[in-house]
Amino acid sequence: MINRTDESQALINEEETLPKIKTTRNQPVTSRPRPTELGLTAPNQTAKNYVLDTNVLLHDPAALERFKENHLCIPVDVLSELDKFKSEQTERGANARRVHRRLTEMFSCAQKVTRGVDTAEGGTIRLVIYDPESCPKSSSQLDSFHRIFPDRERVDHRILAATLLLMQHNKSPVVLVTKDINMQLKARAVGIDCQDYLNDKVDAREVSNYEVRRIEVDPMELHRFSSTGELLISPERFAGLATNEYLLLGAGEKQTIPARLHADGRFVKLNIPEVLKIPDGQTLKPLNLGQRFLIDALLNPDISLVTCYGHAGTGKTLVAVAAGLHEMFNRRYNGITVSRPVVAMGDQLGFLPGSLDEKMRPWLQPIHDALDLLMRPNVPLGPKRKQQKPNPGAPPAKKPYELLMEQGILEIEALCYIRGRSIPNRFFVLDEAQQLTPQEAKTVVTRMSRDSKLVLVGDPAQIDNPYVDSRSNGLVYTRNRLKGQPFVAHVALNRGERSELAEAGAQLM
Repeated sequence: MINRTDESQALINEEETLPKIKTTRNQPVTSRPRPTELGLTAPNQTAKNYVLDTNVLLHDPAALERFKENHLCIPVDVLSELDKFKSEQTERGANARRVHRRLTEMFSCAQKVTRGVDTAEGGTIRLVIYDPESCPKSSSQLDSFHRIFPDRERVDHRILAATLLLMQHNKSPVVLVTKDINMQLKARAVGIDCQDYLNDKVDAREVSNYEVRRIEVDPMELHRFSSTGELLISPERFAGLATNEYLLLGAGEKQTIPARLHADGRFVKLNIPEVLKIPDGQTLKPLNLGQRFLIDALLNPDISLVTCYGHAGTGKTLVAVAAGLHEMFNRRYNGITVSRPVVAMGDQLGFLPGSLDEKMRPWLQPIHDALDLLMRPNVPLGPKRKQQKPNPGAPPAKKPYELLMEQGILEIEALCYIRGRSIPNRFFVLDEAQQLTPQEAKTVVTRMSRDSKLVLVGDPAQIDNPYVDSRSNGLVYTRNRLKGQPFVAHVALNRGERSELAEAGAQLM
């Protein structure tokens, strides 16, 4: 016997259910994208997959052409980060725009940028998409990663997750390339192979080696060198020396003479005065062998670029400025320019009150101190005669170097305004050059016109710029790339002369 009440209720339930089933059937069925559509699968499994972080492209836009026959992977989150910097009127903004233009050129003929396009070096480049909704649920490694780093909206975490997905879908090795040290630590914590960008890094020995080479000669050769000022020996005896490298020629333990390797293969004696004379100012005498080497390079008209390493207190800045003043007053150059990259290249100095000189004064105070010391008139020590009090309404007396600045002979300027300039017939001193990136160093070097001399001084061990380190900054990069050119010389200062306290602090602290 059928219960009508139950039957009616069953019909009502069925009528309520039918529309739901119909609606479900009419909804579009969304299928999960295939790994190839997300750029997770390489065109072939014979080459490595390199994932580039944003900071690598900002550091060197040419990194897109540095990986030869390998597969280059650019996460789309990297493009989003680059988009934040493209409007900046800085070196970083210029690099971001350069990367965007180059990627547009490379993908111009590709219908699907996630499938990869061939590069001129024999590899491929493709975009990689990290979509959390499309991730395979069976990936225990990715689940573990999300438990360790739950913030999925953080760009660093999305790049790391994309790298993990690449590792799951490719048999060939996957390597994350980043200059962010914290990113490297996170990558290694979750089992990702990670490397620094090494293309512009110099060998660690070139940065840490401050020793002066010594070439052994016989006593007759040393005597001939002392009398004639030059010596020619077989190239096998000085293999490994670079052009214009400074060294010691020795015959025995105590007989040594400093020398420089000329571009034609001869060893020549140093050509330096006993003191550097500044008219109406101080005289500067080299206090050690390294400073003698530096002065010889600074006064040599055939050398257009001088790079100098030295820790705090070695006198690198003071000697460079003194040599520039000495040459300028001897009419070798039309003027001298001194600058420091303490403000990031390209940043506008509009946040401090006053004129450009007043804005730059706190940053360039060490340069003002050096000029004040060198151009200060000689005043005898002891009690001074009573002088007439100055008129309270009169303007303060100007310092000697300030008069030169008013005449345009001496410039102390912001490095951020150097782009686009051409600098002829000037002695240009760039202090703290280790804070430059390689691209910024290239910008400075290419500004020098005929008859100008560029002097880059700094301490590679003191790095404040987060985008470089002791082996990839602009100072060591310039020295490494231009080493051996007949117009380039390098000097390393290893002895402090500021004070015993300063030297002990530099060595022991």
